Amino acid sequence: MNKDIKKIAIVRLSALGDIVNSAIVLQFIHKKYPLCEIDWIVEEVFSPLLVNHKYLTNVKTLNIKKLKKDKSIKLLREVLQDISSFGPYDIIIDMQGLIKSSIVSKLLGKNTYGFDKHSIREPLASLLYTKTINIPYEENVIKRNTTLVAGALSFEINEQMILEKEPIFEITKTFETPNDKKNIAFIVGASWESKIYPKELLVNICNDLKENCHIIWGNDVERVNAEWICAHSDFATIAPKLALNELVSFISSMDLLIGNDTGPTHMAWAQNIPSITLLGPTTSRMICETPQNIGIKSSSVVNILKIDKNDFSIKDIAYTDVLKKAKRLLYGI
Repeated sequence: MNKDIKKIAIVRLSALGDIVNSAIVLQFIHKKYPLCEIDWIVEEVFSPLLVNHKYLTNVKTLNIKKLKKDKSIKLLREVLQDISSFGPYDIIIDMQGLIKSSIVSKLLGKNTYGFDKHSIREPLASLLYTKTINIPYEENVIKRNTTLVAGALSFEINEQMILEKEPIFEITKTFETPNDKKNIAFIVGASWESKIYPKELLVNICNDLKENCHIIWGNDVERVNAEWICAHSDFATIAPKLALNELVSFISSMDLLIGNDTGPTHMAWAQNIPSITLLGPTTSRMICETPQNIGIKSSSVVNILKIDKNDFSIKDIAYTDVLKKAKRLLYGI
């Protein structure tokens, strides 16, 4: 153990799914360095997901997204003052790999780690790191995240450790779910329209499985789609409005989750809940596939370095294929 490492900063500002897929490293850092303080630097809107995490000492929030939108000198000063008050840190790890996150990392201290210029979406960001780690951008995101942290902190995170991980987030609220049938969560939204599986096909899945199907929504458009599904299936009910920490707890009470490539879907893997991720314009690079967490990819060819947001091939995934996988996960069929 490196006794010089006493305080670590993780920089992963956004987005929800990326934060979920990054937070796995916390349990491994804690096991290797149990006496270290670990702070997470994050956009304020995502902080509720992390504030109760047992391996975090502090969650430090910034409003960089608002700063970028408003272009306010006053807000810039406030952000810079906030960053200057966070440290000092013995090591800072930028898990995001963008220019904005690399600037934040540089302002936090001298000993910064990040992806090298061949492994990053914005190569200029790598110039601001003290040391860099090489792992292809096309590699699986979980492997990228764990490789970066393991390299920065000089220890190993192997595939077996990832497979045997403990649930990543704390359950902060208990949800009583019906026990007469299996409980299945459906995620109807995503950040792009082309990542969304058609609601008409989700209805077919609900009606065929005949289990307790809970339709999770996050905004007004998603709520309308959730209500449409419930109106066309006697087995579907709309989930309550959920804060981020409540969403983790709700998903943790499910027997299965079926959803698009989006943050709430990744939460099922994070909590060791069986899941099926439906993939159109993205690939299984975005998820950690296990015997109980699987992806179904459409037939389109994806260039992960240049995502085509007009690739609507997800609609071509047959709902019968989803049913087969669901029945295997639910009943072993």
